[in-house]
This record gives sequence, C-alpha cells and structure tokens, in this order.
Amino acid sequence: MIFIGTDIVPLIKIEKMIQENGARFLNHVFTKLEQNICDSKNSPSIHYSGKFAAKEAVKKALLSTKSFPDIPLKSIEIQNDTDGTPVVQIVKDSIIYRQLRVSISHAGEYATATAILELE
Repeated sequence: MIFIGTDIVPLIKIEKMIQENGARFLNHVFTKLEQNICDSKNSPSIHYSGKFAAKEAVKKALLSTKSFPDIPLKSIEIQNDTDGTPVVQIVKDSIIYRQLRVSISHAGEYATATAILELE
C-alpha cells in the first residue's frame, strides 16, 4: 500500500522560530546532523524550512497509515545524498517500510515537500 504526505511552509515562519527560540527550537525538531547540514549553507533558514516541510510530509504519510498514534518530528531525519538529494531516515524501530522518498522544493517565500511511503 502507498501513502502520500505533503506540506508547505512559509520561510518566514521557520526563520522567526529560529530567531525567537534558537537552539531550543532547533534541538527539539532537528537532529545534530540536520543542523550541521543547514548551518553549513549560505542561507540556513531556507534549508531548515525545506527539511521542516519534508519532516511534516513524512509524518503525514506515516500517520495516514493509521498504524501510529503520533511520531515526533525529531525521529524523522532528512539527510542528503552526495548529490544533494534528500534521504529520509526514521529513528524509530517500529516503523518498517519498503520505500520512503521525499522531494523538497523552494519557491519564493515558501518551501514545500512531498513524501511517498510504500509499506511492506
């Protein structure tokens, strides 16, 4: 069975969360690896926004299976392949899936992401 999740985030929302809550927000939502990836970029908040949208899209796909009551955003890690392609890692043992892909895009004031989940 295949499940889809999508999300769109205003860049200003994440930028404001980072400015107002700093490390508390970042450590609550993003893993250290994600923070290292985003902080290494010229415009970190744009990359945080994309990863946030991706985490939300993955979470929506997972929740739509009705197999999980909730899943913390920090347990969804959005890494990057050597060519920059986003790669999803789930840091929760009880989630078994065949494939989980995510696509992230930025346009103007927004970051958007779509996740496709195929269960075993």
